[in-house]
Amino acid sequence: MTEKVKRATVGIAGLGGLGSNVAIALARTDIGKLIIVDFDDVEQSNLNRQQYFFDQIGKAKVDCMIENLRRINPDVKVEGHKVRLDAENVPEIFAGADVIAECFDTAEAKQMIVEAVLSRMDVPIVSASGLAGYGNSNAIHTRRISSRLVLVGDGESGIDSVKLLTAARVGIAAMHQANAIIELIVDGIKV
Repeated sequence: MTEKVKRATVGIAGLGGLGSNVAIALARTDIGKLIIVDFDDVEQSNLNRQQYFFDQIGKAKVDCMIENLRRINPDVKVEGHKVRLDAENVPEIFAGADVIAECFDTAEAKQMIVEAVLSRMDVPIVSASGLAGYGNSNAIHTRRISSRLVLVGDGESGIDSVKLLTAARVGIAAMHQANAIIELIVDGIKV
């Protein structure tokens, strides 16, 4: 098992509440390589649920995450891209990935990357939907939608309806995503 994990490359699209937590979990699991992508900078409002520090406010999330990951696991290889992903650049940026984690905030961005990966690449994607607010931890679950699509969340609670994002609920979903990625790697990715 350990060798499969150490040889694996995981792409993470978005380094907010989901992506920063997925990246940390995979680094702690001794993943071989992470390809991390985000166009944004760290803001103070991010600190309630994202894996950044006060002194990183105003800096690029990609650069800060590389720094934080190297502190956690200096052996993990990290390739960072500060770009906005679109349907055209997803296959190029994640060309070496064995599996991709969709960690975006908006429904449109989520749909774009899932469609791009499923139509233009031969790797699985682990996506998230419905994880805002607080409350029933057991409502968040992992479902295999197809051989290449895994969906995490409760499928219902969006930020529009709840108006609240908490570290606990986002963290639960992120750990589901990280666990699903490890499961795909260890059990063998079936495409």
